[in-house]
Amino acid sequence: MAVGTITALLTPGTAQATTEPTATVFYPNPVQSTGDQSLADDHDHDSAAFTPAYHTVTLTDLDSSGTLTGRYITAKSETGKPAQAVNGAFPAWHRDSDQFEQIMGYYWVTTAQHYIQSLGFGSRLCPVNQRQIELRINQYGSDNSFFRDDKTNITLGKEGVDDAEDGEVIIHEYRHSAQDDQVTGFGTTLESGAIGEALGDYLAIAVSSWKTGPPTRTPETCVADWDSVSYTSKAPHCLRRLDGTKHYPQDLVGEVHADGEIWSSALYDIRTRLGDTLGSTVIIDAQFDFTKDTTFKAAAETTMNAAQRHGGDTATTTVRAAFTSRGLV
Repeated sequence: MAVGTITALLTPGTAQATTEPTATVFYPNPVQSTGDQSLADDHDHDSAAFTPAYHTVTLTDLDSSGTLTGRYITAKSETGKPAQAVNGAFPAWHRDSDQFEQIMGYYWVTTAQHYIQSLGFGSRLCPVNQRQIELRINQYGSDNSFFRDDKTNITLGKEGVDDAEDGEVIIHEYRHSAQDDQVTGFGTTLESGAIGEALGDYLAIAVSSWKTGPPTRTPETCVADWDSVSYTSKAPHCLRRLDGTKHYPQDLVGEVHADGEIWSSALYDIRTRLGDTLGSTVIIDAQFDFTKDTTFKAAAETTMNAAQRHGGDTATTTVRAAFTSRGLV
C-alpha cells in the first residue's frame, strides 16, 4: 500500500512528525456500500462477496508508536494481537482478522470526531469529547456494545456480526461518550435514556453520510445495515430507522431504543429541513443545556433555543414543527 503524506502531529505535551498510514475498512459497512442484503456473518469468514466492500483509507491523528494510539482513541483487543503498522502502512486485513476490527474502531471514532469539529465544536463552539478514549474490541461475548462512564471506554460485542465491523455501530457508541462529555451521567431516566439512544442513531447516520456520501443502495434512515443482519429477517436490514411515524406519548413502550425512535425521527426531520451543517450544529449544541434526566418536552424546548441561537426565527419554526408533529411540544 502507498504511504500517506508526512504531517506534523501534536500529541499531549509533544510535537512530533509522523506519517499518515493507510489501512482497510468497511465504508461504513458492507451492506450499505454494496446493497447486498443477502450478506451473512458466517462466523467471521471472509469471501469474495465482501471484496467490493473493502475500502482503503488514511488514518490520521496517530502518535508515532505505529499502533492504533491517537489523539482521540486507542484501540485494543482482548483476543487478538495489536494492529501494528509495517513500513508506514497497516496490512490490508479483512474481516477474518481481529486487527481489521481494531482498524475499524480507530477510523470511525476519529472520523466522528472530525465531523463534530467540522461543525465548529472546538473552534467557534465548545469542544465535544476532544479527549482520548479507549475502545475495546472483542471483549464482550454478547451481541451488544456499550459506553462505560466510570472508565470512559467503549466495548464492542462479538456475537452475530461483530459490532466493530459496522461503522455505524461504532459511531453510535461514540456518541454516548460524547453525551457523557457534554453532560456527565446523561441518561438516568427512560426519556433521557431514549434521547441518548436517538442521538447515537442520528450521529451514526450523519457521520457515515458526511464521510461516504448519502447511501444510494440502502435507505439513509436505516441504522447499522450490516450488524442487524444477524437478528432481522426482512430486507432492508436495519437495527433501527430514523423515518418512523411513532408519536408521543401514545407509542411509548418503556424501552429506550424503541422510544428513542420518536426523538430520532424528529432529529432526522430537522436535518432534512435545515441541512446537515445547521441541523447537526443545533442538535449537538443543544445537549450542553440538557440535564442528565431531561424529559422529551424539556429537551425539545432546549433544542428550539439552540435553533434560535444558530438560525434565528426560521430555524426555530422548523424545529418546532418537527417536534410538534410527534407530540413532543
